[in-house]
Parts: sequence; structure tokens; C-alpha cells
Amino acid sequence: MRQAVRHHLEPVKGANMSTLSTSLPGGTWALGDLPVTRFGYGAMQLAGPGVMGPPADRAGALAVLREAVDLGITHIDTSDAYGPRVTNRLIAEALRPYPESLRIVTKVGATRDEHGGWPVARRPEELRRAVHDNLRALGLEVLDVVNLRLGDAAGPSPASLAEPFGALVELQRQGLIRHLGVSNATAEQVAEARSIAPIVCVQNMYNLAHRHDDDLIDLLARDGVAYVPFFPLGGFSPLQSSALTAVAARLAATPMSVALAWLLRRSPNILLIPGTSSVAHLRENAAGAGLRLSAEDLAELDRIGR
Repeated sequence: MRQAVRHHLEPVKGANMSTLSTSLPGGTWALGDLPVTRFGYGAMQLAGPGVMGPPADRAGALAVLREAVDLGITHIDTSDAYGPRVTNRLIAEALRPYPESLRIVTKVGATRDEHGGWPVARRPEELRRAVHDNLRALGLEVLDVVNLRLGDAAGPSPASLAEPFGALVELQRQGLIRHLGVSNATAEQVAEARSIAPIVCVQNMYNLAHRHDDDLIDLLARDGVAYVPFFPLGGFSPLQSSALTAVAARLAATPMSVALAWLLRRSPNILLIPGTSSVAHLRENAAGAGLRLSAEDLAELDRIGR
């Protein structure tokens, strides 16, 4: 039986608190030497339906990005594959010149096809092209963090990370990337990547109902490596969803708010990147993530994952 997890709500390791917002829930954490707010923003939903094409409301998309910065968010997650070549251009249009404290994390390793698929693009030349595409679209000379996307792109995971991750390490040596991470990675792939070069984050699916990475999260927390869960409400069974809804109703909160608040309490190295194309929803997410959960609430929520 899975043991109940420990919950934390602590300030960030190595962050310069004077340069970051303290009004956002969860405080801060450091991606290597780059402090960020633990409550961040994921830009995927700014693209059109299916993460393809431009947004229906371009002005609204730009407003969301500006509101994120106005709220004090210093961590934006994106990829030039979103659109493709849509969200990065929106970020540049909305936010350049970038605030000194803002950190943009991007992802490479998959591209898009005309059917909206995500074909693998992990050959060294493809990764080099993707990094330069991200730099050009964002209007940057160096990328803060680049994640190598692995397991869920179309096609099998690589038998070894030596070639694809090694290609990113070489770009890091050239000064085009500050820090590296991995996405959709198994614990074994995380260990292999760390044997090649230091990483500052792992971006995997994890939430109340899907807790397969519990041990990995705790290991990374001890080593000062961030864990960035996506799909905070993804893959819930009807029974699990009903249990979450019942807790949310008792707290007079939305299920999303409870799920985000639980993730922030789960471990201090968890960074949130909920996405939205609505300014109102962005504000709601930021406020909801600060929901106070009692020990009884946490115990009841933990049972959902067991």
C-alpha cells in the first residue's frame, strides 16, 4: 500500500526573495541559479484548438501574458512546437523587453505535422534547429531552460539519451542554453540524463490521482531539482473525480483550486504551470492555489491517490 506523502510549504532554496513576488502562493524555488515563483504559467493554451494555429482572440492572449507578469509570475513554460511557432511569438510580442526576473522554459524533441500530431524530432540536427527556432521566436540570445521531451511523443523513447541529451549539452557549452531538464521521462531516464549533465527540472504528468512519481519527487527535492507536473486534473476516474469534487464543495472551492493547492503542499520543489487563455481564469488559478488545506483535508485528498 502506498504510504501517505509528506506535505511541505517552505520558502525556496537559493532564491533571492527580494527580486520575486511574495504574494503568489507557494513562494519560490530555484532552477539552478535562476529563482522563480512556484506558481507559474503554461503557454500551451494560447495557441488555437489542438495547440494548432493562432488564437481566436489574439488581444486576449497577449493580455493573459501581461497579466501573468503583473501578478508577479516569473516562470513561463512554452515551446516553439505550440502552434507551431505561435506561443513563442506571442510571448515576445507581449513581454519584450523581458523583465529581468522572468524565466522562460521551453521544450524540444517533438515537432508538429499537418494533422496536429507530434512526430519525434530528437536527432542532433533537429534539436539544434529547434533551439535556434526558440531563440529566434522569443528574441533571446540564450534560453534559460530547455527540456528534452521524451516518452509521449509519437514513436518509442530512445534506447539511450547519450545522443539527444548530449546534443543539448553541446549547445549549453556553446552558451545558447543555461540549464537543462527532461519531460515525460521515466525515473531511469532522469538518472541517465543526470549522469550526462546536471538537470534543474523534470516535467511529468502527476496529480492527486496519478502518483507514480512520488519517490522521484522526493529524490529530486533532496537534490534541489524542480518537479513540474502537468495535467493537474488529467486522467481522474469518475470515482476519484467525485471524491475531489466533494472535498472542493466542502471547502467552497473549485476542484482545480484544491488540486493546485494540494500540489503546492505535496513538496517544496513542485512548480505549477497551469495554462489558460483567460485573464479571469488566470487570476482564479493564482488565488485558488493559495487555498488553505487542513490536515484533515490533506488526509482525505491523499486517499484519492491510493
